[in-house]
Amino acid sequence: MAVSGGGPLRGELRVPGDKSISHRALLLAALADGVSSISGLSDGADVAGTAAATAALGASVESAGGVVVVRGGELRAPPGPINVGNSGTTIRLLAGIAAGCRFTTVLGGDASVNRRPMDRVAEPLRLMGADVDGSDGGRRAPLRITGGALRGITYQPPVASAQVKGAVLLAGLFAAGETVVREPVATRAHTEEMLAAFGADVCLGAGEVAVRASRPNPFEFAVPGDPSAAAFWMVGAALVSGSAVTVRDVYSGQGRDGYLRVLRRMGADLSVAPAGEGRVHLTCRSSPLRGTTITAAEVPELIDEIPVLAVAAAAADGPTRFEGAGELRHKESDRMHSVLAGLEACGASAEVDGDTLVVRGRSQLRGGRIDAAGDHRIAMAFCIAGLVAGTETVISGWRSVATSYPGFVSDLARCRGA
Repeated sequence: MAVSGGGPLRGELRVPGDKSISHRALLLAALADGVSSISGLSDGADVAGTAAATAALGASVESAGGVVVVRGGELRAPPGPINVGNSGTTIRLLAGIAAGCRFTTVLGGDASVNRRPMDRVAEPLRLMGADVDGSDGGRRAPLRITGGALRGITYQPPVASAQVKGAVLLAGLFAAGETVVREPVATRAHTEEMLAAFGADVCLGAGEVAVRASRPNPFEFAVPGDPSAAAFWMVGAALVSGSAVTVRDVYSGQGRDGYLRVLRRMGADLSVAPAGEGRVHLTCRSSPLRGTTITAAEVPELIDEIPVLAVAAAAADGPTRFEGAGELRHKESDRMHSVLAGLEACGASAEVDGDTLVVRGRSQLRGGRIDAAGDHRIAMAFCIAGLVAGTETVISGWRSVATSYPGFVSDLARCRGA
């Protein structure tokens, strides 16, 4: 795919349903005893994989007229290994459910997922009483999980991870006694918020979440737009002169607006308008940006937006530091490497110092050849970089955008008036 600079970005659009919420809605519907209806579900490949996984575990999943109907409550052993594709969220959350089922489930994925660390999920599930094995001494997928009589635990994850927290809480729905997850650094709260909204026995406290054996009730739910997808348009509008873009009906819950706070610190002309419970309309207009420091405490709330924030940083006045960003190495690609390589290919000055990414701004970006490494967020971030580059930017592996945002390229063309 080739991207060149041109006119401003203008218009209104809707991004796909939030990917994190879509995964959890499908899994909780599979656990609920009855029929649930979900509208606005993400149309990305990751969420399609979660739908297939829930069906493999015995849920009925049907789609008609933009609504996905799930009949859940009766989980059974899958007929074979479950392949989650590229989705680390799916495999980790599903591991929590599999740990509570009295049968054996094998969970694997593509090469990217099978490289990612799974011991951070396997260890607490073993402590709860599940038998979890895997490759590389149990540290990598495929995972072989035999569930059984789980017991509640109090657990503090060694890394800030909403996926690990979610896996332990989902396993806790099957466990005797209380399961508590304590977080020294807050992460996205989707799992616990949705468990509470759908009637599970969950208690949300300061810095911790507790759950007891229970099931969610069947539900009707509309998935709001994905803030991580909206971030590309907010950065693009900020960088491209004369731009004004509105993204409608974007999720506004806890832990998902960190990138907006960072962009405001950088000087972005952002406005946020209420759009109903848990939703906002976001508008960004072009403006000069300045560098800032993103602290390690902020990173868990904006880890997925760092690639495109790094592009914003490259065009800002002054340096930007992303501190404590080591988790980038364990995403769909080694994003620390992918972001650094992409910035350097575009003529930006950047370096990695341990777990800190430093981007020296005010670079006149030039076109370059970008290897997206099969990573949807790298592909989309450097599409945005290409809009302000002096020459053509060529991105290999751009079709990976289908992981989360299949319509990204067509939305880009529409905002450019093509």
